[in-house]
Amino acid sequence: MSKEKQTQALPDFDWEKAEDKGFGTGYSSADRTRFEAMYDTTISPVQEKEVVKGVVVGITDREVILNIGFKSDGIVSSNEFRDLPGLKIGDEVEVYVENQEDAQGQLVLSRKKAKVITAWDNIQKSFDEDVVIDANVKRRTKGGLIVDIFGIEAFLPGSQIDVKPIRDFDIFVGKRMEVKVVKINYANDNVVVSHKILIEKDLEAQRQQILNNLEKGQVLEGVIKNMTNFGVFIDLGGVDGLLHITDISWGRINHPSDLLALDQKLNVVVLDFDEEKKRISLGLKQLQSHPWDSLAEEIQVGSKVTGRIVNVADYGAFLEIKPGVEGLIHVSEMSWSQHLRNPQEFMNVNDEISAVVLTLDRQERKMSLGIKQLTEDPWTQGTLKDKYAIGTRHKGVVRNLTNFGLFIELEEGIDGLVHVSDLSWTKKIKHPSDFVKVNDELEVVVLELDAENRRLALGHKQLEENPWDTFETIFAIGSVHKSTIVAKGDKFATLELPYGIEGIAAIKNLTKEDGSVAEVGESLDFTVLEFLKDEKKIVLTHSEVKPSAAPAAEKKEEKAPKGAGSSSAAKSSAADSASKEGEKSTFGDLSVLSALKEQFEESEKKEKK
Repeated sequence: MSKEKQTQALPDFDWEKAEDKGFGTGYSSADRTRFEAMYDTTISPVQEKEVVKGVVVGITDREVILNIGFKSDGIVSSNEFRDLPGLKIGDEVEVYVENQEDAQGQLVLSRKKAKVITAWDNIQKSFDEDVVIDANVKRRTKGGLIVDIFGIEAFLPGSQIDVKPIRDFDIFVGKRMEVKVVKINYANDNVVVSHKILIEKDLEAQRQQILNNLEKGQVLEGVIKNMTNFGVFIDLGGVDGLLHITDISWGRINHPSDLLALDQKLNVVVLDFDEEKKRISLGLKQLQSHPWDSLAEEIQVGSKVTGRIVNVADYGAFLEIKPGVEGLIHVSEMSWSQHLRNPQEFMNVNDEISAVVLTLDRQERKMSLGIKQLTEDPWTQGTLKDKYAIGTRHKGVVRNLTNFGLFIELEEGIDGLVHVSDLSWTKKIKHPSDFVKVNDELEVVVLELDAENRRLALGHKQLEENPWDTFETIFAIGSVHKSTIVAKGDKFATLELPYGIEGIAAIKNLTKEDGSVAEVGESLDFTVLEFLKDEKKIVLTHSEVKPSAAPAAEKKEEKAPKGAGSSSAAKSSAADSASKEGEKSTFGDLSVLSALKEQFEESEKKEKK
């Protein structure tokens, strides 16, 4: 206490009024009222659950004593003042009134709660007034950073740190950063802040200036901020533009990362600008001359070039002569073979191959190439006519089937046609697929060669003799043969005869002895009515076959002269043998047919003698 205060005179006091009277007595009602009013003015009104200002009046090791103008002082734990190491008596601090009087009659205060309430008030005020806050970055978290504003932890999303993507959040920890409150959630005590919004405002003017002065052909400097499979996004100073992968290099690249990297600075040219959508198309390769302009004059039609396969499609492959200069090798120019195959059978991406220039258009920047031209055309070989002379036999692979025949590849580039009529002597083949399949190996004989027109006629049935010469004797008119009905139409039925050949019979001629009509699958005796050799057709009937025909023939043989009988018997024997052999023989068994033919010829010779 100061010396001045110690010597200060005390006001006059009437001790007589206090004699023999208790404490607080001896006053008149008017004095009492006056003194109570004076006392009330010395005590500030205090409401619970509110923040007030208090003065430090005492400090101990464990407590801080505060005077808030109430009838009693409040005590707060010193732990709540750790953030104020220089706290001294007389300092003014904010505290929260929890209770005016506890069980011990003590005023209960809390600086911690006061700080929280004040902080939220400041946060709300900053949000309402759009105030910039100086925040301290405490730590990183999933998706962003945790910052301290007014003593409250707030979330700063990674997308709100900067206008460009941030890949390393750790560099911001421990630093101070200006932010604005963008969202408050009191239910979860959650606050979201943004630093990006401050940058965007600074860039808005610059952005608008760029957009106003933007024009096609303008060269700008930018920084790569994002990379995708189809291109890269470049920051031009607050404005983003797209550099498509096709505009990065004149040559083909698989991914922008093959030539570019994130955060890389580079000059680009404006290719197009959509004012409504604010879309900017950029180009990099356009800053360099087109490789076609520097293509060597020595490269002409017929020149041999070497390059790398950069793409393989169904129709062909693209050969890169130099970056930005490509030529198409059509699948038809990969092999002399007329049978088109998959280009991947010849080459793959990144293969180094040679080719011949077939067409060249420098103005249109187009080039067609061929690789089959590196070898001699098989149709122009000097040995072709001797090798594929008429009557020569060859083996080939069936490459294609059509309604009229099939194509066989005898060697690379040499294909021949086997007409459907040249597949079999005896069987009518409606479609080649009934006889052979693609990729089957088939033996053929050359029927015709036209080297000029690249045509080669082949046959398969010609590998064997024409059996119809023999059939003419076996299936003579009037001869009877066991046949099976394989199909029936409106007017005619198809029959399977011995040796696998086919015959026909009118539906009316299928009537059996009991009057019923024979059905498909039945095997009956049929008599030959007609034998048309040139048309390779045999007409038969079942209705005219008489059961007594065989005995009648036997009686005639008994009455006949000995000489005639022997001849007739020889023929009969040959016919019976033919019939029996025919039933046992299968399709294509021409050796049996030849033996039968010889047998008949011998019988005829004996008859003439």
